[in-house]
Amino acid sequence: MVYVVQETVPSWLRCDFNLPYTYEINSTVDDHLALITKGYRAMIYSGDHDSKISYVDTQAWIRRLNLPITDHWRPWHLDDQIVGYTRTYSNNLTYATVKGAGHTAPEYMPRECLAMIDRWLSGEPL
Repeated sequence: MVYVVQETVPSWLRCDFNLPYTYEINSTVDDHLALITKGYRAMIYSGDHDSKISYVDTQAWIRRLNLPITDHWRPWHLDDQIVGYTRTYSNNLTYATVKGAGHTAPEYMPRECLAMIDRWLSGEPL
């Protein structure tokens, strides 16, 4: 049960098919930099079978942050199996891939994603 005061919730639509195709979304690079430079930890992850936003595109976006790499590519494991690869950047930014996962990585690989999130939240290396 979620305890939310009813009056504080605006009306909500499950799907809004009136998409504003002329609306341009500005880059979020500056927003992410503002948060991580204040000390907030961040993790970005991609399924390596994501056909919507490939892990290569995610890496290109991360490069736009212009952060030094503090821990180079290495595999991360679950039950002695490689389940993805990870890289760490300055300002506590972690990037990870999840092997075999699509766009909604936790849907495809729930066990692996839970281990990834649990480790990250606990401050443990992947």
